[in-house]
Amino acid sequence: MSANELISSGRQAPRSTVAVDGMLAAAVAVFITLGTYFAAQGQPARRPFDAGAVAILLVSAGALTARRVHPVATLATVFLATLAYLSLGYAQGPIWIPLIIAYFSAVLGGKAIVAAGFAIAGFLLFPWLDRLLRGLPAPSIVGLVALAAWLLVLLGAAEVIRIRRERAFQALRVREEEARGRATEERLRIARELHDALGHHLSLISVQAGVALHVNEELPEPVRGSLTAIKRSSKEALTELRSVLDILRQEGEQAPRSPTSTLERLDDLVSQATAAGLDVHTATVGDVRPLPFGVDVAAFRIVQEALTNVARHAGKASATVQLDYGDHDLVVQVDDDGTGSSTPAMPGTGKGVLGMRERAAALGGELEAEPKPGGGYRVRARLPLDGVR
Repeated sequence: MSANELISSGRQAPRSTVAVDGMLAAAVAVFITLGTYFAAQGQPARRPFDAGAVAILLVSAGALTARRVHPVATLATVFLATLAYLSLGYAQGPIWIPLIIAYFSAVLGGKAIVAAGFAIAGFLLFPWLDRLLRGLPAPSIVGLVALAAWLLVLLGAAEVIRIRRERAFQALRVREEEARGRATEERLRIARELHDALGHHLSLISVQAGVALHVNEELPEPVRGSLTAIKRSSKEALTELRSVLDILRQEGEQAPRSPTSTLERLDDLVSQATAAGLDVHTATVGDVRPLPFGVDVAAFRIVQEALTNVARHAGKASATVQLDYGDHDLVVQVDDDGTGSSTPAMPGTGKGVLGMRERAAALGGELEAEPKPGGGYRVRARLPLDGVR
């Protein structure tokens, strides 16, 4: 809906707009009534100014109250009131003011074709009323040309203003959409970083506490109680974290285009996973070289999330992290041989996989996460180095 249609819609017109138009209508009514009264004094051949003239003038001016809510109905009402006024032979005067305002308002309301139709009808009808009804001389060619020029100028001016208002409205809408896009991108970035960073460490805390309880069955009761509390609290913290992520990450939003963090910390990440009980191996294919920052960050976070999933879901397992440096892309692959599933029931679902998929999509890449035919699980991401699919 255009800016002018928005203003012209009865459902959208604010009360303040109707009040302003009401005050305009009242001011026009007073002006044209007084102006017509004084104009009639110098036109004795015309019908005397009477209650009928006042009634028609008030109808014409009063219709302007709805000029932005119902521009076509307003123009039609004013047109018919003006036609009745002139047909009855009242004095020429400011009767044209409401018609000009109504005509102008219809064009601003996006009804230029309708307004042009009324303008043509008026041009073909009004100048000839005296000739048809009272036998007075026909209008001159010069007068008709001047009237046509005046109508074209009015139409052009109104259309220029309408276009400028339309462009201003579109610019405002674009700015609002850009602001919403930036807010969405920032919210998704925060959600992704929370999940990747806090989720990773909380998962390791829970896993390590569970391993300690399982391996050291003869621990003193206070120690076992503390470990149990740590395990329970870390799980509760993960649950709360997921609730926060549900709020930050709204369904249907596109992945942001600016990932943020590096593979320089890959050894630290492997050490943390090893401390949690995983047997992690790394392999590199191709020539290791500096990567674009976004690719570097995304690769690290994908490995981190994949290892977190292995620690949480795959049971006793070993994992292999392979980085394949190609000419045009980096392929990150994490395989495990666990007996469990490293994702929820459906392959490629869950917030961890969703975050990895968003990171790959943000760079124009793709990610596959699914069980391997011989057992275990594979996460494989292809990240273009130029950010283009």
